[in-house]
Amino acid sequence: MQPRILRLNLAGQPLEWLSWQEAACLYVRELVTWSLGGVVRRVHGGINRYGERSTLDLAAIIACGGERMARPRRRPPLTNRALFFRDAHTCLYCGNEFRTAELTRDHVHPVSKGGRDAWENVVTACRRCNQHKGSRLLEDIEMELLALPFCPNAAEYLALINSERIRGDQMEFLRGQFSRRRQEGWLQVS
Repeated sequence: MQPRILRLNLAGQPLEWLSWQEAACLYVRELVTWSLGGVVRRVHGGINRYGERSTLDLAAIIACGGERMARPRRRPPLTNRALFFRDAHTCLYCGNEFRTAELTRDHVHPVSKGGRDAWENVVTACRRCNQHKGSRLLEDIEMELLALPFCPNAAEYLALINSERIRGDQMEFLRGQFSRRRQEGWLQVS
């Protein structure tokens, strides 16, 4: 797998994951203002007339200036992949962990009853629990949520969508920007 580089704005807010090629372009264009973490990749350039070869060390975390894409997204896009990682591949009705192919997105307040397809209204459910719940409200059947759904902030979302390839130094940086409920684990329903 190719290493990914975490791009921040100048205020240190996480924006996106970059390929090493995209990051190298930012370095060459002198848009990288500061960097953190270890070297992800060393890129070798051409040889000059004195026989010297240029090199460029790409850091794991880079902060870039510029107006374009300087603000993190207000709400991260809702995808099943990110949802299942948010919920640790666990059905929030029965509490069992499942493979991705065995999971579904369940709307706590069903869309057919006015619920929205939003982070705060969806949870990971196994097929059995989702079929049992159907389009009914939880108070109408004998089912309970094991945890409350929430919308991840920018740092949490970037950790979710790149969880298999994230480096320790990148995770440490992102974890410092997680909301309290994510740092402590799920906010449990009492």
